[in-house]
Amino acid sequence: MELIKWTDNLSVGVKELDNEHKKLIDLLNHLYTGMKNREENKVIKSILDDLVNYTLSHFAHEEKYFKQYNYPKALEHIKEHENFRKEVTIFLGEFDTGKITLSSHMLNFLTNWVTNHIKKQDKEYVKFFIEKGLK
Repeated sequence: MELIKWTDNLSVGVKELDNEHKKLIDLLNHLYTGMKNREENKVIKSILDDLVNYTLSHFAHEEKYFKQYNYPKALEHIKEHENFRKEVTIFLGEFDTGKITLSSHMLNFLTNWVTNHIKKQDKEYVKFFIEKGLK
C-alpha cells in the first residue's frame, strides 16, 4: 500500500537528495502499511524510529551542503528542520510512554510535512545547488 507515490514534481534535481527523499517516502509508506495492517506497537515504533532517524540524517546532509555552499536561505530552512525535530521529539516521547498511539493525525502530519517541505522549502534550493554543480 502506498500513501505517497514518488513523482517528478517532488524532484529537487540533485540525485543524491532525491534518493534520500525517495527513502523518506518509502519509510512513510512502510509506516502507513504497518498502521493499516494493525501491526504491534513495537513494530510501529521500529518503523517510526527508522523514519525519524533517517529524516534527521537527511537534514544533516542538506545542512552540510548549506554550509559548504553558503546557501543564503540556510537559517530559514534550518529553522523548519528544527520545528520538525521539536514536534517529532514530543510525539516520540508521548508514544514511548504510552500516552498516545500512532494515529492518522500523526501520520498525516508526517506525510504533509515531508511532502510540503520538499515541494516548498527544498525546491527553493534547486537552482542554487545546480549552479554550484550538484546534480
